[in-house]
Amino acid sequence: MNSITSTQFDFPRQTAVYNGKVRDVYTIADKYMVMVATDRISAFDVILPKGIPYKGQVLNQIASKFLDSTQDIVKNWKIASPDPMVTVGYKCESLPVEMIVRGYLTGSSWRTYKSGAREICGVKVPDGMREHQKFEKPIVTPTTKAEIGGHDQDISREEIIAKGLIKEDVYNELERITLALYERGCEIAAERGLILVDTKYEFGIKDGEIYLIDEIHTPDSSRYFYKEGYQERFDKGEQQKQLSKEFVREWLMDNNFSGQPGQQVPEMTDEIVESISDRYIELYENITGSKFEKATYTENVYERIETNVKNLLARLD
Repeated sequence: MNSITSTQFDFPRQTAVYNGKVRDVYTIADKYMVMVATDRISAFDVILPKGIPYKGQVLNQIASKFLDSTQDIVKNWKIASPDPMVTVGYKCESLPVEMIVRGYLTGSSWRTYKSGAREICGVKVPDGMREHQKFEKPIVTPTTKAEIGGHDQDISREEIIAKGLIKEDVYNELERITLALYERGCEIAAERGLILVDTKYEFGIKDGEIYLIDEIHTPDSSRYFYKEGYQERFDKGEQQKQLSKEFVREWLMDNNFSGQPGQQVPEMTDEIVESISDRYIELYENITGSKFEKATYTENVYERIETNVKNLLARLD
């Protein structure tokens, strides 16, 4: 199976290139961003050695749909998605924190809670809660944005303001928008028979206004549970049926890899790669309620992307 794990485009008026764990981002005329969602896959802050066919298309098209369905809540960076693997949008001044919102005590928040902590990023959490339990109200637990190769760090609202990372009035507005986006995401998920458990949002500033940037509500940035059977599993103390990238982490941990020094990434056989690809397509169809239409992988796939992007850029200032 083919996959796109790297790109080396040279678009008209290109001024910078940034290669993230999954996305290659091209800056155009210091005004626009061309974000190519590659088929790279990362876990435990490590990029795995093989790409996952259609993963980039899945992430790009889910994010594109959710950007469109939330633009009444907050402006976002997207102008258009000229190719299944690409979104083109406005360059914004990125704010230095990620806004994580949690509706349920699970994942890292549960691990923190289980260790005895009753405060997560400055937010008090009551005694007596259980894993996967719904919070009375969703909580916002921000993190700092890591430098390249580093780890995001938990931080409280008070620390963000005291350190001058974001002004108090701007932060308050970010919290309001974050909770509104999460509420919309929960409504859409419920229509699909899903629960949006937790997710993260990134924001930037353009012309003095807050813009939603990057991806939104994808399986790489969010955790979903299946709604059917949630309460029964919770009552029995069983693990929830998840719809997220967690299955990749579980496969790695089952094969003795969790990103620790000296550990080796297990062999990614064709069968494993194909199964991960199939799961991402399943994620897409469950989250969007739409049939996934595979874009063709041919010798000219790079030419296709380049042509589609150039045609759009030619129509922009």
